[in-house]
Amino acid sequence: MLPRHWEAPVSGATIDYVARAKELQPLVREHALEAERQRHLPEAVAQAMANSGLYLVAGPASIGGGEIHPKDQIRVIEAIAAADGATGWNLMIGIEATGMASAALPPETAAEIFKKRNTIFSGALNAKGRAQRAEGGFVASGQWPFVSGCHNADFFHGQCIVVDEQGESLRREDGSVELCEILVPKAQFEIVDTWHTVGMRGSGSHDVRVQGVFVPETHITHTFYGARHTGTLFRLPPRTRLAYNKTGVATGIARAALDAFVELATAKVPRLSRDTLAERAMAQIALAEAESTLRSARAWVFEVVDELWETAASGGEFTQRQRAMVQLACSFAARASTRAVELVCEAASTSSNLEGGVLERCRRDVHVVPQQIMASGQWIEAAGRVLLGQDSRSPLF
Repeated sequence: MLPRHWEAPVSGATIDYVARAKELQPLVREHALEAERQRHLPEAVAQAMANSGLYLVAGPASIGGGEIHPKDQIRVIEAIAAADGATGWNLMIGIEATGMASAALPPETAAEIFKKRNTIFSGALNAKGRAQRAEGGFVASGQWPFVSGCHNADFFHGQCIVVDEQGESLRREDGSVELCEILVPKAQFEIVDTWHTVGMRGSGSHDVRVQGVFVPETHITHTFYGARHTGTLFRLPPRTRLAYNKTGVATGIARAALDAFVELATAKVPRLSRDTLAERAMAQIALAEAESTLRSARAWVFEVVDELWETAASGGEFTQRQRAMVQLACSFAARASTRAVELVCEAASTSSNLEGGVLERCRRDVHVVPQQIMASGQWIEAAGRVLLGQDSRSPLF
């Protein structure tokens, strides 16, 4: 049951979102196995996070959003992911979808939508839809994979390629494909049951389908062509904003695994032994290495997003090197978190394989994070080229 003092925030300036996230941890843990069984987040958990303003931490202050620093966004996500990785992932995608869409919508549209302060967005910024211009807006169709949180969402925000009457892609002046995003209410999108996975089962990352839906101009955004708000957060590179929050999911899961290992090690007496696992050198070394691996990776992410924030706040231009370092740090943190979990699971032996246990779920869930495109290792080569003074050969940087 939620504390009675909770309500949706009016302004992000004085709200401790991390504390609110930590207050929700018991509720998240209570419903974690239910989320796994039904393969999407229970409504009680989604509404609790919405009522506490967590989905809005990256939204504009004008609609009740927090506009908080990336480090604080990561800390919020970490707190939820430490209670359940799939719920942390669900929140992370919701934060990104809400933050990106609400800042790109016409202000009057965003204000109307967020009169209901606990509105939830799901989204997919991969161009799997087609949108054709019509009088007053667009007619859109498409099917988007991996739409985490779609069962709990009031709106879906999906990217489309703009096409002509023959279905051919339209081009911008620079030769790139013209993109836009549609925002459609729950009644106009269909959830396709596709999320049958081992890791992150409870995130509800099913497909969303839209077929021949008219979307008025007021509900069209152009996320990658600039936000309508001028706050520091909205001056950060859009693709970079899709990278750093993945860190919070990975490090939150890893923190839960390390804490669970400490609890286990101080109580477990392994077979053929009279001492607890904590007294074994293998366990001590594993935990020490896991802590140093996790903390150093997390600190690096905080360092690079700090630098990015300072550049945005001063009105400076972002360099290729800055973008590359952020991506490199985020990809490394996802892999480092996986390494930290594996270290303690190996030391825990068969205890880490007990179905439904904390270590078993952490092990399954953490491996999903570096599989996501914005947290994967595929950008390491491109980042390395930038660090050597070469062109990245990648649109990401």
